[in-house]
Amino acid sequence: MATPSLHRDGPVLAAGAPLPEARAAVVMLHGRGATAESILSLSDVLPGEDIAYLAPQAIGGSWYPHSFLAPIESNEPWLTSSLEAVGHLVSRIEAAGIPPQRIALLGFSQGACLALEYAARHARRWGGVIGFSGGLIGPDGTPRDYGGSLDGTPVFLGCSDVDAHIPRARVEESARVFERLGGAVTMRLYPGMGHTVNDDELDWIQTLLRSLA
Repeated sequence: MATPSLHRDGPVLAAGAPLPEARAAVVMLHGRGATAESILSLSDVLPGEDIAYLAPQAIGGSWYPHSFLAPIESNEPWLTSSLEAVGHLVSRIEAAGIPPQRIALLGFSQGACLALEYAARHARRWGGVIGFSGGLIGPDGTPRDYGGSLDGTPVFLGCSDVDAHIPRARVEESARVFERLGGAVTMRLYPGMGHTVNDDELDWIQTLLRSLA
């Protein structure tokens, strides 16, 4: 059985600028069955100077065992452990002297769901929140009574309009929630796209990261 500290103690891979020398940082969360190395490879096409890229590895390759649409309790204690891992890494970045407004949270698929859920539960002025093919966690009807304010944080939600894993309605709901929390939301639904990241999405984050660094 998982414990709340399981994912927190997993390895973290790094690329870009060394954390003590960086002006900004990106927390990168991989999808189900993938690796920290796979999501970190996105840094090859993103700005490298003055930005630290940090990718934690989920134990067993999955942040939580069931669909992100399943009852939240069915994904516990893995979900709590995963959110704690993100918070632990954010604290490490802040301890290196990088404030939250220069920290971006990014994820793909299951990692996107985790990044979005963490940002909603810890609303503050982040450098950016980026969900590639993801949405907020929980079944339809989950109360979205998050507190705090994103205070103008740039939020990007990109997904296929026919993604087999991420319902369009959940992406749209997530956009409304982040707008209500005070985020500056960009939502793009790409017709007929597969479960992937496209060049338009990468262009958006490149522009964001240049502004942070």
